[in-house]
Amino acid sequence: MTTAGTGGAAVDHGPGWPAGSSVLPLGDRALLVPTTGIDHARRVAAALEAAGVGVGGTGRSAEVVTGFGGVAVVLAGDDGADDVADRPLAWWAAWVAEVQAGATAAGPVDPGPNLGPERDGADAGPERKEGATHVLPVVFDGTDLADVAGRLGMDADDVVGLLVGAELEVALLGFAPGFPYLVGLPEPLASLPRRSTPRPGVPAGSVAVAGGFAGIYPRSSPGGWHLLGRTPVRLFDPTTPPYSALAVGDRVRFAVAGTDGPGSGPDAAVDRIPPLPALAPDADRWLEVVDPGFLTTVQDGGRTGVARLGCPAGGTADPDARVLVNRLLGNPDGAAVLECTAAGPVLRIHASSPDPVHVAVVGADAGALHLRLDGRPVAAGTVVPVAPGQVVAVGPVARGLRAVLGVAGGLTTTEILGSRSSDLLTGLGPGPLRTGDRLPVGPPSRPRGRLALPPVPPDEAPAVLRFVPGPHGADRDAARRLADAPWTVLPASDRIGVRLDGPGHAGLTGVDPVDSLPVVTGAVQIPPDGRPIVLLPDHATLGGYPVAGCVISADLGRLGRLAPGQAVVFMACTPDEAEAARRRHQGDLAGRVSGWHPTRAGS
Repeated sequence: MTTAGTGGAAVDHGPGWPAGSSVLPLGDRALLVPTTGIDHARRVAAALEAAGVGVGGTGRSAEVVTGFGGVAVVLAGDDGADDVADRPLAWWAAWVAEVQAGATAAGPVDPGPNLGPERDGADAGPERKEGATHVLPVVFDGTDLADVAGRLGMDADDVVGLLVGAELEVALLGFAPGFPYLVGLPEPLASLPRRSTPRPGVPAGSVAVAGGFAGIYPRSSPGGWHLLGRTPVRLFDPTTPPYSALAVGDRVRFAVAGTDGPGSGPDAAVDRIPPLPALAPDADRWLEVVDPGFLTTVQDGGRTGVARLGCPAGGTADPDARVLVNRLLGNPDGAAVLECTAAGPVLRIHASSPDPVHVAVVGADAGALHLRLDGRPVAAGTVVPVAPGQVVAVGPVARGLRAVLGVAGGLTTTEILGSRSSDLLTGLGPGPLRTGDRLPVGPPSRPRGRLALPPVPPDEAPAVLRFVPGPHGADRDAARRLADAPWTVLPASDRIGVRLDGPGHAGLTGVDPVDSLPVVTGAVQIPPDGRPIVLLPDHATLGGYPVAGCVISADLGRLGRLAPGQAVVFMACTPDEAEAARRRHQGDLAGRVSGWHPTRAGS
C-alpha cells in the first residue's frame, strides 16, 4: 500500500498499510503522524494519550513523543505487553490514523486497545503553573556571533540587542533533557538556518539560534545551531522534580551579563549534575573497578516515558549482546550489565561468602575478544565462576567496537528516571567507570550452560543494515541513494550516532531541513553535507535533519557494534519484511542459549 511521505512522493509500505493514511513508519517499532505546527501536534498527542498511550506520561507499552512537525508513537521493546509485540506495525498505523482523525472532533476520544500495565517512569513532581517568566543572564561571546552578524549585515551588538529585546516562549522541551525550543525570535534572527555540518560537541550552557528558534544547551552535546553566548543557569537536574527549570508555556528573556561577574567564567555553565563520588555500595557482592578500560558504562534496557523531558531511552548500543549475556547468566533480559568499548575493564570480585560470582562476556562472534581470569585466558561467551578476590580482565575487542559483561544477579546500581543506564548525551547515571568504583551485584541467579556464538566473518565483508525507507526525502530518492552507495564508519562516531562517509554523500546533499521531529534509535539522519548519521541509544529525542530511513530492530545489534573504518551497506525493506526479520531474530536469540552450568569455582 502506498502513502504520501513527508517529502511529497508516494512510498510503498507494503500490503496491509492503511490506504491513504498520512501515518508513516519510523522503522518497524515506531510511527510518525505528520502535523502542521506545534498546536496541531499537541492536539494529536493529547488524543493519543486520551486513547491510552503513555497515560500520565509514565510510559506504558507505547510512548507518545511530540515534535514541531509531527507526533511519534514509539512501541515498547520485546519485553513489553504481548499485544504490542504480537500486532504488526500496519495494525498500529490503522489505529493511530483512526485516533488522529478524531483529534479535532468534539468530545472525548474513544478508548484504544488494552496497552498493558503501566511501567515505572519519571514522577512529574510537584504541580507547576505554565507561564512563569524567567530572566536568564548571558555572556555574549559565542563562537558564531561574529559570523551571524556578518551574515545579517549588522554589528555583533545589534545581534545581541535583537535577542535581548525579545520575549520568547518555551514551545517544547526536547533534543536533550531540559533543552527549550524558544519561539518568538525577531527577524532577521528567525531566518537563520542550521549549520550545514553539526558540531560533535557544543559547550554546556550555550545560547544558540537556528531554524526560527532560540535554545539553550543544558549540557555538552552535538548540535548544529549558531552559538551566540552562554548562561550559567542549570536547566536540568534529574535528581529533583520537576527536573527541568523551564516548562512548556514559560516565557524567557535574556539579559546581558558581564564577562567577569559571578558565574560568568568559561567553566560556569553546568554540564551535568555534580560529579558523583566513586560508587561504594553496601552489598554482599560487588565488583571493584581496578582499571575502567577505554570506555565502560553501566547499561540496561533503557528508559521509558521520559522523552517528554527530552531524555533519550539510552540502554545498551548492542541489545543482542545484553539479552544473550543475561539469558546465559539466568538474569532478566533488561538486567544491568557493563558495556565495554574497544578495550574492557579489569574487575576484582568481592563477596561476603566464599561462593563464586558467575560472570560472562559476549561480543560480536566467537573470536571477538579476549577474557582473562587472574591472568589465565578463558573463553568468552561462557559462564565463568569467579571466586572472591579473583580478577577478571576484558581485553581489546578484536572485532566490532563493543562487548557486554554481565554478572549473575545483575548490577544493582542506583536507578535514575527508571533506569540504571549511563547516558553520555544527558549525563544521567554514573557515567564512564572510574578506578575505585564499586558496583553492587544482585542476589545470585542460576546460570545456563552454553551460548552458541556466530562464526567469525570474513574480514572484507561489509556490515549489512536493513532499513525501512522514509519518512523524509522520498521525492529526492534519498533511500535509494542511501542503499546504492557503500559507506565507511567515521572515527567521530559514538553512542549518540554512527557517522558515515562515502562517495555517495554528494547525492544526498541539499536535502532541506525539516521541522524538529521525534527520532528513534536507528534513524538515518541526512545533514546538508550528505554524510549520514545513524542514531544510537543516546540520541536526542528530537531532530531537525531529514530521516531517509530507519534501521530495523533486528539489525540494531549489528549497528551498535560498528567500529571506525568498517564498511557498511544499506538494504531497503518494507515494514512487513522488517517484522518477519524481527521474529526470526527473536527465534535465533532464543535458540542460542541452552543447558545449565555447574557451580564449582575455578572451573
